[in-house]
Parts: sequence; C-alpha cells; structure tokens
Amino acid sequence: MKIGYARVSTKEQIHDLQLDALREAGCKRIYTEVASGAKTDRPELAKALADLRAGDTLVIWRLDRLGRNLKHLVETVETLKERGVGFASLQDGHDTSTANGRLVFGIFASLAAFERDLIAERTKAGLEAARARGRNGGRPPKLTAKQVDTLIAMYDSKQHTVKDIAATFGISRQVVYDYLGRRKASKA
Repeated sequence: MKIGYARVSTKEQIHDLQLDALREAGCKRIYTEVASGAKTDRPELAKALADLRAGDTLVIWRLDRLGRNLKHLVETVETLKERGVGFASLQDGHDTSTANGRLVFGIFASLAAFERDLIAERTKAGLEAARARGRNGGRPPKLTAKQVDTLIAMYDSKQHTVKDIAATFGISRQVVYDYLGRRKASKA
C-alpha cells in the first residue's frame, strides 16, 4: 500500500498541490501536517511511519517535505529500508524500489557521511586552534583557585555541612561534590 505524507510550514500555506499529487500517485492514506521542516516533533509524520508495514511505500511530494536535513532524510529512508518499506519522492523522481533509486540514496548516504566527517574535522581543528591560543572552551569555573582551597578546608574541618558550604559560595551541593571529586582524582 502507498501511504502519503504532506507537510507545509505555516498555516497560511495549503496542502492542495501535494495532496493532488499524492492521490494521483495512488496513495490510499495521506497524513498531513503544518510544521516547520526544522521541527523534530512532527506527530503526523510519526503516525505515517508507524502505519507503514513491510511491502508498503511512503510517498512524499518532494524530499524537503520529509527530512530536516540530509542526515535526517538518509536516516529515515535507511530505517524504512530496514523495515522492508519503500520510499518515493514524486517531484525528485526517487523511488527506492528501483535500482536507480537505491543508487541515488546510496550517494545521498555517502554525502551525509562526508558532511558529518567534515563537520567533525572542522570542529576538531577549531578546538585545537583555540587551545593553541590558550582558550580551552567550556564553562568558566564557578570558583577561583583560592575559593576552592577554602571550600576544601571548610569540608575537611568537618565543622560545615555540604549544604552550608554550597550556600557560602552560592553554588549547588553538586558543584561542591564536583570540586571534592576533582581533588580526589588529582591525588590518585
């Protein structure tokens, strides 16, 4: 069975063009949604995906109606493939039930992997460049080295509770425990 999914981004837009194309393609059920493409929570898409069974085909009007980005699109199509579900995009001419459609999605998957690798390499290079300039990133420490020494002395004196120490420095009890844990780790 062919199951369609149509999405528009705003309430001002209408589904008619997509619905006509999906009906003409032979979709027996069509799920419609008004949601930004960047949104992760798309309940109608979730229903459409849950409704699909092995041998069915998910049909969309265009690729950008389904995936938030290339990675998401490829992951969704791969999940469908693992379930024995086909995928077709009417405007883009992709149909994973054909050899040509599988080839195109293989290329898409390679491009998505390439994109992830490039992002990881750029992130790593950026972090190394920042470290070389003395910037380590992350949140700045809550306390100065002198305050940490005072915190540890207060704890070691056994005259103050962790709650009191946290209140003194305006931090949570968990942060107190984090500093104490770092001390233990540095001694090990």
